[in-house]
Amino acid sequence: MSAPPLVVIDVVGLTPELLGEETPNLNRLANDGFLATVTPPLPAVTCTCQATLLTGRPPRDHGIVANGWYFRDLAEVLFWRQSNHLVQAPKVWETARRHRPGLTCANLFWWYNMGSTVDWSVTPRPLYPADGRKIIAIYGEPPTLPASLERELGPFPFFQFWGPGAGVASSEWIAQAARLTFDRHRPDLTLVYLPHLDYDLQRLGPDHPAIGRAVAEVDRIAGGLIDHVRGEGAEVVVCSEYGIEAVARPVAINRVLREAGLLRVRESEIGDILDPFVSRCFAVVDHQVAHLYVRDPADLPRVDALLARLPGISQLLDSDGMRAASLDHPRAGERVAVAEAGCWFTYDYWLDDDRAPDFARTVDIHRKPGYDPRELFLDPILRLPKLRIARRLLQKRLGMRYLMDVIPLDATLVRGSHGRLPARPEVGPLLIASNRIGACDTLEMGAVHDLLLRQLGV
Repeated sequence: MSAPPLVVIDVVGLTPELLGEETPNLNRLANDGFLATVTPPLPAVTCTCQATLLTGRPPRDHGIVANGWYFRDLAEVLFWRQSNHLVQAPKVWETARRHRPGLTCANLFWWYNMGSTVDWSVTPRPLYPADGRKIIAIYGEPPTLPASLERELGPFPFFQFWGPGAGVASSEWIAQAARLTFDRHRPDLTLVYLPHLDYDLQRLGPDHPAIGRAVAEVDRIAGGLIDHVRGEGAEVVVCSEYGIEAVARPVAINRVLREAGLLRVRESEIGDILDPFVSRCFAVVDHQVAHLYVRDPADLPRVDALLARLPGISQLLDSDGMRAASLDHPRAGERVAVAEAGCWFTYDYWLDDDRAPDFARTVDIHRKPGYDPRELFLDPILRLPKLRIARRLLQKRLGMRYLMDVIPLDATLVRGSHGRLPARPEVGPLLIASNRIGACDTLEMGAVHDLLLRQLGV
C-alpha cells in the first residue's frame, strides 16, 4: 500500500519563537505530529536552503551557494536564475521515483522550477518584449496549468510577490493554486511556497508589533490549505528556510574595496557600473553573507588585511573555513564574509549617490549585482510616491520610455535580515509534521530530505 499524498508548505521566515496565540492552526498541526528546530546551512538564504532541503546535500555538493553568484565564464553577476539544471544533485522526488516508479510531484513557486522533472510546475516569469516593456506573466508545465489557474483565480498578483507592494495577496493566490492543483491532479508530493511573512520581517524587524498580524495571516492561509488537504487524506509538513534577525547597520563592503582600488567601475551616462572584467576583487552580497571574488591569488593577503579592519564583519572564511562550512564550491568565490549580529551587507559600490546606476532606484532583481531589500520600500523622500508611480505607468501606457525610480538608496531603512547561522534554535527555521514519522526535536536541514522520503513511504 502506497503512502498518502504529502504536501510540503514552505512558510518563509517562520520560527518557533513566532508561534503562539496567533498560530492556532500551526499549533494544532504540531500537536497532531511534532515540531522540530532545524539547523540551516551557511548561507541561510532562500535558494541555498531550498536546494539543501530538496537534495539533502550541502552547498559544496548541490552548488547553490547563494541566491546569486558571479558566473566567471560570463563575467556577470546573476541573481534569481530559474533553471533547475543549476542544482547539481538529485532532488527528493527524483530519489523517491527510484523506489516508487511513477511518483508524481507538483511545485508551486519553490525556486529552480524551470526545466525541472516535476509533473506540474508554476513559477513567476515575466516576458520582456523587444520594445523594452515588461509583461507580467507566470510560467508552468504543462503550459495549460498557469493559464487555467489564472482563469479561475485571476492574474497572479506579481506586484505583491516582490517590491514595495509585496504582501499577503501573493501567499493567498499560491495557496489557492496549490489547492486547485491538488484537487485536480492529486500529486504524491506537492511543494508550496508562502512568502509574505518574510516581507514585513525584513521591512520592520522581528520585534515590531505589526509582525503578529503577519504571523496570524500566514497561519490563516496555511491553516486553510492544511485543513483541506488533510481532509482529502494527505499528510503535511510545514518548514521554513531561515529566521530573520533585527538589524540596524548596513555594511557597504564594495565601497571599501573600491576605495582601495580593488573594485573598478565603468563610468557611464546611467551611472557607475561594476566592471568585473578589470576588478581585482568585488563582493557579491546576499543579506548577511558576501562572496568575494579575487582575480589574482596574490591579492588575497591584501583583501584579508583590508576586511579584517572593516567593522560589521564577524568572520572572513578562507579556503579552510569555507571547507569547514561545506561551502567549498567554485561558485562561492575565494573568500566568504559573514556579518556581525545586527549588520547586513549592501551591494553599493558607488561613492556618491549622484553616481548610483539608474537601476539602483528601481525594482530590478536581475540587474543588481547583489540582493537589495530596499526594493521593499518606497523612497520616503518622495513627496507623493504613488502619484509618481501613476505618472510612470501612464508613460508606459503611452509607449514612452520611463524609469520607475521610486526605491530608496538609504540602507538604514531595512530592519531585518538573515544569512548568518541563528544565534538560538528558537529564532532559526523549523519543521512541523502532521504525524510522527521521523519525529525528533532538532535536525540538520539536509536531513529534512530523508524525512520527506520516509513520509513518502521510501
